[in-house]
Amino acid sequence: MPATHHSSAPPTPSTEAPPVRPADSGPPAPEPPSAGDTAGIGRIPVLDVSPVVQHGRRPAKAVTGESFEISATVFREGHDAVAANVVLTDPEGRPGPWTPMRELAPGTDRWGATVTAGAPGRWTYTVEAWGDPITTWRHHAQIKIPAGMDTDLVLEEGARLYERAADGLPPVECDIVLAAVAALRDESRPPTARLAAALTPEVDAVLARHPLRELVTASETLPLLVERERALYGAWYEFFPRSEGTPTQPHGSFRTAARRLPAIAAMGFDVV
Repeated sequence: MPATHHSSAPPTPSTEAPPVRPADSGPPAPEPPSAGDTAGIGRIPVLDVSPVVQHGRRPAKAVTGESFEISATVFREGHDAVAANVVLTDPEGRPGPWTPMRELAPGTDRWGATVTAGAPGRWTYTVEAWGDPITTWRHHAQIKIPAGMDTDLVLEEGARLYERAADGLPPVECDIVLAAVAALRDESRPPTARLAAALTPEVDAVLARHPLRELVTASETLPLLVERERALYGAWYEFFPRSEGTPTQPHGSFRTAARRLPAIAAMGFDVV
């Protein structure tokens, strides 16, 4: 899960949204974290969310199957890691699996994610920002362990964070994280080896799908109107059915007007 370490401006008030873990929606999309989420005050501002029309009074628009970027400015005080994700909610009010955001340019505090519109209807979307304690710990551990600073304390801190992350995970993924916990506490191994066992690609993959989130703060919910693909463009041709008569039926009808449709289509028009 992408996250950054940097100092930033002091936070502004934000609305706290309690962390929610929807049902698993299948492999390619990461599912929200479980018991590791910690409720707290809204300390992580989510500002300048885009796309937005008239400050959210009117919906942003997309068409079914269209991919587009949602972005926001996200930062926090201090040097701890921060991360963010997007949640799309369908017209029935069902939140989908969230999409991780990435920092669009280092040091800008601007985060973005590409999402894809679903079925036509009135959707909504929300940006969630949160503290990432495991990424914060990894950053410190990779500095302190090679330098021999506070080795036992740092490794135990990591073990406890990983135990929190493992709580509630599916059995196979839980075993992967708990194996890292055991390695961090294995005093028969050198500190660098204990740390390396907690930074494997397998552990990274599990924590990307189930990150340990703290101080989850949500943006306001913004509207999104998803329309059929035809809403993007079309060449329109207008005519009056009554003018499409025949010698035997001077006043045209829909039936006689339908005879013109192939000729209209041949001229490149696709909407009448």
